[in-house]
Amino acid sequence: MRMRGVYYGPILDASGAEGFFGGRGREEEYRYRRYLGPFKPNFAGITFVSKTSTLLLNKGNAPMRSDGITLKELFPKCIKVYFRQGMILNAMALPGPGFEALLEMNRWQKRTEPFLISVMSIGKTPEERLAETREFMRLILKYRPDFKARFCVQKNYSCTNVGMDTSCLIDEVRADLDILEELDIALMPKFSVLAPADKVKVISEHRACDAICISNTVHWGDLPQRINWKGLFGSDVSPLAEFGDGALSGWPLLPLTIEWIVIARAHGLKKPIYAGGGILSAKNLVPLRDVGASSVFIGSVATLRPWRIQKIVKEARNLFL
Repeated sequence: MRMRGVYYGPILDASGAEGFFGGRGREEEYRYRRYLGPFKPNFAGITFVSKTSTLLLNKGNAPMRSDGITLKELFPKCIKVYFRQGMILNAMALPGPGFEALLEMNRWQKRTEPFLISVMSIGKTPEERLAETREFMRLILKYRPDFKARFCVQKNYSCTNVGMDTSCLIDEVRADLDILEELDIALMPKFSVLAPADKVKVISEHRACDAICISNTVHWGDLPQRINWKGLFGSDVSPLAEFGDGALSGWPLLPLTIEWIVIARAHGLKKPIYAGGGILSAKNLVPLRDVGASSVFIGSVATLRPWRIQKIVKEARNLFL
């Protein structure tokens, strides 16, 4: 995928797959991965996308150490992993120290290859969320001269674990893009498959929108006509009910992502689509390419089937270069 003259590659991270800074430092690496030996995820050849940051400190549901970026628990209680079934249910809710605190760590600025920074406004009202967007822009403009590499901003409109009805956010995206246009850098709105494809098509035509990211997780209980929640989990009650139910990633999302792209292209969406959700093997990339994805991203496979990552990277280079 190329945006504003910068090549971001055929395969990217899902936001959070490598943490806020790429998992290069011991202090942020998901600690359980240290014990996986040859099965430790190998992200070589994948364009880095940061974990989504909120503007201000956000506790979320996963306790963090004093540095604000390291998970305190080896296996956070707000995540349920179903290895055999190829699924993850998580309710992390975007824990982090806040955007300026991350910028002050001066680690994004030292990266030398193109990458993406993911952010999300989580204010309670549209006015508060737009104010957060303006502050994100101000901070990026303030710190941008220190960056060595070109980067894209991925604005997240799809994380349901922060207690928001994200369906209302789609009507705010154009106003957000009006604000962020001043940055004069690549911008990529991120949606879930619940976002109406016809509305996203209209958003994609904004002059500041360079690409569309689809999809994020699906919140527990959504799309009951397409996802058999009781069949998957054996109950109508979420295993993460105490954390707000959580959201699903893994194999059930792939057919939903494919269908969404088909509908979006049929509506005339021309901008590049960066697609993911449920990619657990190299063969999953072909149907995404065939329906019009421009590049792909992977996330849950790093936990569920980490030994397959490099085969997926190789296939992405064959299909999307």
